[in-house]
Amino acid sequence: MKCCLVVDDSKVVRMVARRILEDLNFAVDEAADGKQALDRCLTQMPDAVLLDWNMPVMSGIEFLRELRGLADKQQPIVVFCTTENDLAHIQEAIQAGANEYIMKPFDSDILESKFQQAGVL
Repeated sequence: MKCCLVVDDSKVVRMVARRILEDLNFAVDEAADGKQALDRCLTQMPDAVLLDWNMPVMSGIEFLRELRGLADKQQPIVVFCTTENDLAHIQEAIQAGANEYIMKPFDSDILESKFQQAGVL
C-alpha cells in the first residue's frame, strides 16, 4: 500500500484529504506544518505528499525546497493543494519541485485526477 503524507495546518482539510486518500487505497500520515512533515520524511519517506502553502513554523514551499535538497533520499511525488492560485505561486512551486498543483477547495475527483497525472496512482 502506498503512503501519502498530508501536510496542512487545518485539521478539517487533513481529515477530508485522509478520507479521500484512504478511499484511493493510500495509507495516510498527517503533519500540521512543514517542520513536522520534514521530520516525518526523514524517518519514513512517503510515496506522495499533499502539501499546503501557508502554514506556521515552516511553509509548504520551504518544506518542498528542503525535501528536494535531500539528495540521498528517495523523492516522493508532491502535489501542492493551496488557495494560492496566481501564476507566480504556481511557477514557484513547480520550479521548487512540485509535481502537480491543486486549488482549494478540492474534491475526490480532482485529487484522484492529479494523483493519476503525477503518476502515483
